[in-house]
Amino acid sequence: MVAYHDDEWGTAVHGEAELFERLALESFQAGLSWSTILRKRAAFRTAFLGFDPRVVAAFGAADRARLMADAAIVRNGAKIDATIGNAAAFLATAREFGSFEAYLATRVGGPPARRSPSATMDDLASTTPASDALSADLRRRGFRFVGSTIVYAFMQSIGLVDDHLPGCYRYRGR
Repeated sequence: MVAYHDDEWGTAVHGEAELFERLALESFQAGLSWSTILRKRAAFRTAFLGFDPRVVAAFGAADRARLMADAAIVRNGAKIDATIGNAAAFLATAREFGSFEAYLATRVGGPPARRSPSATMDDLASTTPASDALSADLRRRGFRFVGSTIVYAFMQSIGLVDDHLPGCYRYRGR
């Protein structure tokens, strides 16, 4: 958990596979602890063939059966089906905007706001109007398991939101 926070969480993510992986892992995390997902992350990467959305979008019944039999990942059929379907929606969105990163820039513009020097954990939201809007648009585009809380966690993860607090070495203030 510390390495993930220190090296990844809240930093800008570039690249289609990296963005797709983060969105998929946040979706798989729903109802589970993030530490469970991090412990299984290498297995997820193997099972989903590096989270290349082009590859995952082409998964068929045999791939679904393989994933459902893989005890090293979270074997939730609805989440597996959503990840496969989300790969196709991800690709369609990327085609429309030139990349998924470009799509995100149209929905969540500007650099992330910083927390005030007096911010505490109580100041952190689980959703925001921006995550509500992005969630709704993703669902309109055919994505599943992308409720506002999952989308906000995704936004935090990839650096669209900066929720580092005072006392964290990565906190930079306003």
